[in-house]
Amino acid sequence: MKRKLTPKQQRFADEYIKSGNAADAARKAGDSKRSARSVGQENLTKPDIKQYIDEQMAEIASKRIMDATEAVELLTRIARGEEKETVISSTPEGVYESQKEADLKTRISAVKEILKRYPGDDKLVKAQIRKAEAEADIAEAKAKEVRNGDSNEGQTLIVDDVGGIEDEDAGS
Repeated sequence: MKRKLTPKQQRFADEYIKSGNAADAARKAGDSKRSARSVGQENLTKPDIKQYIDEQMAEIASKRIMDATEAVELLTRIARGEEKETVISSTPEGVYESQKEADLKTRISAVKEILKRYPGDDKLVKAQIRKAEAEADIAEAKAKEVRNGDSNEGQTLIVDDVGGIEDEDAGS
């Protein structure tokens, strides 16, 4: 069962989290200057205090790190032109600060980043996948030809999507 910290221990832990200095935290928690160093080090070895400090540090760290939802929300605001950036302009009359939305190229990049995360039923994505697969099949067939020495240079190949491949020179 988890033991609750005393008010003095709580104050020590909170001050330690702020400063990272055990002696300073002990002084601010009410210990004398003479004993603050040893009390501070001793407090850091107590499991309850250590656990509290670790939990608070983890919570602080998690608030600092952007999660996936926040990232997509930011990209969405950029794509919609809702996110503004500060532009500083200097003229002979003085320095001016203004807000502007992202340019079209940046907004398109944001949309592409969003679509990477939600490919779903996008016709453009499907078309790009089909194209990439077709290009891969063609490259594979050419590589196979080169390996087998079956190069058809100088001949015209007609690809009939119903019947297969016909060699135009073979019929004459």
